[in-house]
Amino acid sequence: MNECTLCFHHCILSENQTGFCRARKNENGKIVPVSYGHVTSVALDPIEKKPLHRFYPGRRILSIGGFGCNLRCPFCQNHEISMADEIHAKTTPFPPEQALKLALDLLNQGNIGIAYTYNEPLISYEYVYDTAKLVHEAGLKNVLVTNGSIEEEPLRKLMPYIDALNIDLKGFTQDFYDKLHGDLASVKRTIAIANESAHVEITTLVIPGENDSEEDMENEAKWIASLDPDIPLHLSRFFPHYHWRDRPITPIETLHKLEAIAKKHLKHVYLGNV
Repeated sequence: MNECTLCFHHCILSENQTGFCRARKNENGKIVPVSYGHVTSVALDPIEKKPLHRFYPGRRILSIGGFGCNLRCPFCQNHEISMADEIHAKTTPFPPEQALKLALDLLNQGNIGIAYTYNEPLISYEYVYDTAKLVHEAGLKNVLVTNGSIEEEPLRKLMPYIDALNIDLKGFTQDFYDKLHGDLASVKRTIAIANESAHVEITTLVIPGENDSEEDMENEAKWIASLDPDIPLHLSRFFPHYHWRDRPITPIETLHKLEAIAKKHLKHVYLGNV
């Protein structure tokens, strides 16, 4: 039996057993990312799609994703890959050196580097680390789009190579995170550590009846402002998806109400999918 210490789950895995994230496995007594060097998605995206609105606006970034996730959001918009495992995921070999070469080849199309996104990138930590180091050494930018569920030690080891992050802050109560098999404290710690050395933007998907209370937004915005009132907050509109297809769409009025609350504490608040 071996323990994976990458995130708060701390999965105890027997030989050949895969962890909760479906992407880390005990092989020959060592925890390894079975997704290393294999991607499900590759695209050159506008940086605003990450979303990052105050980091090289108007530029583009090579975006790559794998499979698996260490949360179980019932509203996941990329569940085809985030809930897949090594057997069912359709992947293409894409080692770090190849990722860097493509990033360099795309410079003439406005590319600034690589974004690790689409599924939860940090469960493929070793791949992200190796690729980010090469990208950093080549003078390009590294961007993480993450749920922030990672332990402190591996995060601090990676951060010297990361330039910007968009971190999903799913809600601001542990009760809501319990529905996602998540840990709010881990995410808050990640946001605080990342903000020490990188550009950080935060996204909260507002779901009616779940995380849309005025009190929660007041607490969330105050906490973000305690780190830095310049941190941008993106409030996104929920549309029924995956297991929560019976839920209502977020009223635009709700987003405007929460936007007004957040703007009491934060300088940059953006609304998405309106």
